[in-house]
Amino acid sequence: MEELLLIEDDHMLGRALTAALGQEGWRVAHCEDAASARAALVDHAFAAVLLDLGLPGGSGLEVLTMMRSRYDPTPVLIITARDQLSDRVRGLDAGADDYIVKPFQRDEMLARLRAVLRRSRGEVTPLLRWRDVEVDPAARTVTRGGKRVSLSASEYNILVALLQARGRVLSRDQLRDRLYGGDAEIGSNTVAVYVHQLRRKLGDEVVLTELGFGYRAGSED
Repeated sequence: MEELLLIEDDHMLGRALTAALGQEGWRVAHCEDAASARAALVDHAFAAVLLDLGLPGGSGLEVLTMMRSRYDPTPVLIITARDQLSDRVRGLDAGADDYIVKPFQRDEMLARLRAVLRRSRGEVTPLLRWRDVEVDPAARTVTRGGKRVSLSASEYNILVALLQARGRVLSRDQLRDRLYGGDAEIGSNTVAVYVHQLRRKLGDEVVLTELGFGYRAGSED
């Protein structure tokens, strides 16, 4: 199991992030000040670093500068309450791979972490497209006409499954299994609810119903 380094001085937020990352299968080392963060980075190798900028005993930027001066390529996701453009520019110029501003949603933080890890490993995930809808599986983002569309995790997973099927029909049971891993207690009509939400957000033709069979992605014509 790979390990992440979380550098965050807010104890409660640090615990919450550690728990969220643990649910995704990560081991997490948590430092609450700049000195312990610098020591951890010297003594250990981490898959990625989640870095707050405001720290006791020094700034997050100083920690990041130290890393890059040692030619440490570990991907860094800055997590901070500083939302000024100048702060973001300084962080990225200092060598951060991405930047997320507090308060943020857990799913967005996880998506950005996955994206920086993919980029650092040279992994390329092709975009999925349907007309003017674009899905970035690496970042778990969806846009329509260039504008971000907010989908629930279940809506997103159904959309990806149908786009990856390239026009093939997927039954309700297949989609339910994709969402819940075959849990028999989850009714297949739940899929219909998520399909309805997808149509409302992305257009009626994004998902077509094949009566008696299931659903498929609409044609791109």
